[in-house]
Amino acid sequence: MYVQSMNTKSILNIFRLFIWILTFASLRAENYDRKDLVTLGIDYLELSNFSVLEGKRVGLLTHPAGKNGRGESTVDVFVRSSDVNLVALFGPEHGIYGDEKASVPVDDKIDTKTGLPVFSLYGKFRKPTDKMLAGIDSLVIDLQDVGVRCYTYISCMRYTMEACFEAGVEVVVLDRPNPLGGLKVAGPPMDEACMSYVGAFQIPFVHGMTIGEIALWSKKISGVLKTKDIYRKKGKLVIVPMLGWKREMTWPVTGLQWYPTSPNIPSLDAVAGYPMTGLGAQMGKFKHGIGTKHPFRFLTYEGKSAEALKFALDQKNIPGLAFKTKILQSSKGEKIEGVYIVIKDWSKWCPTDLPFFMMQLTALWESPSPFSEASDSEIMLFNKHVGSQAWWDALVKDAGKVNTPQFLSSWNTDSQRFKSLVKPYLLY
Repeated sequence: MYVQSMNTKSILNIFRLFIWILTFASLRAENYDRKDLVTLGIDYLELSNFSVLEGKRVGLLTHPAGKNGRGESTVDVFVRSSDVNLVALFGPEHGIYGDEKASVPVDDKIDTKTGLPVFSLYGKFRKPTDKMLAGIDSLVIDLQDVGVRCYTYISCMRYTMEACFEAGVEVVVLDRPNPLGGLKVAGPPMDEACMSYVGAFQIPFVHGMTIGEIALWSKKISGVLKTKDIYRKKGKLVIVPMLGWKREMTWPVTGLQWYPTSPNIPSLDAVAGYPMTGLGAQMGKFKHGIGTKHPFRFLTYEGKSAEALKFALDQKNIPGLAFKTKILQSSKGEKIEGVYIVIKDWSKWCPTDLPFFMMQLTALWESPSPFSEASDSEIMLFNKHVGSQAWWDALVKDAGKVNTPQFLSSWNTDSQRFKSLVKPYLLY
């Protein structure tokens, strides 16, 4: 019923048996009224009476978007079930209830709702300690990712897997859709020297995998996890798959409701905008709509009118995109003129093209360039997010001569190579 860690040759063979699993799920349909097309990992776990957790003391790493197809939190699903012995909760960045600010450390606490300890994995520790894992047989991970490398939930999963394998604790990953679908793979690969908590895997910036697929790939390939091979090989990993999800599916096609994964990703518009503008607004005068109703989709540039900004962006002829001038109101009630990013052709759209043109414009429009004036800590943070030292070097040397399309083309070649590399570990 579940995808467990196995040799490479048998992965796809096991997954072909999911036709039988679909039949199994349909037998339980009278107890589970669903109209959407996709059954989430948490739903499939519940349909199977939590059999993989039978007789085990369970920890749960999750957040507010960790909900089943009926909108119930995984915490509530576990607490109410007599088949699950839930003994501890673990929270990633933003906390288990999503009420913590980005990049702000979170403390351990006792959950007032369940009375269980909540161990923060975004505070004093990023990796579960032996003390946190004491008394736990199986740690369940149910995190909704957004398909972007620097989004920290996959980093949290990596560190958790490492700690559990080292401590002999089973890891169970409840799979969820990649909201960008499974076909978009784009952006710079990650230089090893730039790896950090916002780049814990050497994968393209937009990776095209589900969180379960990343877990399986990292378990099977030496060097992806930063733990000794003896622990990686001995570690037990179970993937509870989705039913009905296909790689070409974007989130609206699944029939599932979107729940905010973090305060600034409240909607699917923001999900698509995150890889388009997050990098481009790191340094300089570009703002990407945080504090408006269109976070990551609304661009402004200090000193430039909306019309001038639209004209400059139109001149880049970025495939799949159009730009529309718009007036919005900020959270403080101020009127803001800017440009809304329209995805006019999903098939032609590359999620990571725009931010690199934004950076080039920033370097050309500001004197001195914020890149040439950056401190060592700013350069380090920038490269941790982008992942490419070569891009930084070219941008600083002479922004006017940077061949941005050439970089994008090279990264696209790298992305296609990555897709071939991970193909044996794709579950859908």
